[in-house]
Amino acid sequence: MPYRKEKFENGDIAHVILHALDENDVFKDTDDYFRGIFSLYEFNNLNPVSIFRRRMSRMAFKRKNVRGPTSYIFVDERDRMVDILCFCFMPNHIHILVRQIKEGGITEFMRKVGTGYGGYFNRKNRRRGHVFRNSFSAIKIKTDEQLKIVFAYIHANPISLVYKDWKKIRIKENDLNRIIRFLEKYKWSSYLDYIGIQNFSSVTQRDFFLDLFGGEEGYKNFFEDYIKNKGELSKYEELFLE
Repeated sequence: MPYRKEKFENGDIAHVILHALDENDVFKDTDDYFRGIFSLYEFNNLNPVSIFRRRMSRMAFKRKNVRGPTSYIFVDERDRMVDILCFCFMPNHIHILVRQIKEGGITEFMRKVGTGYGGYFNRKNRRRGHVFRNSFSAIKIKTDEQLKIVFAYIHANPISLVYKDWKKIRIKENDLNRIIRFLEKYKWSSYLDYIGIQNFSSVTQRDFFLDLFGGEEGYKNFFEDYIKNKGELSKYEELFLE
């Protein structure tokens, strides 16, 4: 049951990471990723959700997305605890940038996501015990500059799956093109939604960030500059929670 004692106030924005216990992979196939992303939507809710409605919703959600990127098709009746500003799923951890909108929202949201997905994972794999660490990691974001850097950092995480040492090498134009093509095929983050390719757009609240970056094209340019120019990122290391 991921929990953190730090108090967040409404309006606070935080970079949050939920780590798997012992760095084990907790997203092993497409079903796991769909369930994880659906959990971000489902558990961002103070209201209870009936088991029947949950199952029917998840089936439709997955069926539509297997055919191709689409938005969630149900009327949003949730009483949300946080705004999910962006996210990225990796095999053994989750990055989320959230803004608290209800008292205790960040802590309760992370508790529900960790417990809910953990229960699914244990049932599926016929195992017992914790799936995630007891405490999630989080750091508050204080400036627009930090916000932009963390936003790009979260979306850049999957690059390490194909370019393990990409942060240590000079990114040439050909490398950049390969990286962008890879990320445009990586479904398990909010990156696609921010560059105009509808994927899981109902999970995130995008308007604030598109204004901050000057629209989808502005974000594309910022993100590519971030990948190419990594020299000054050392001063932001505490925000990345690595």
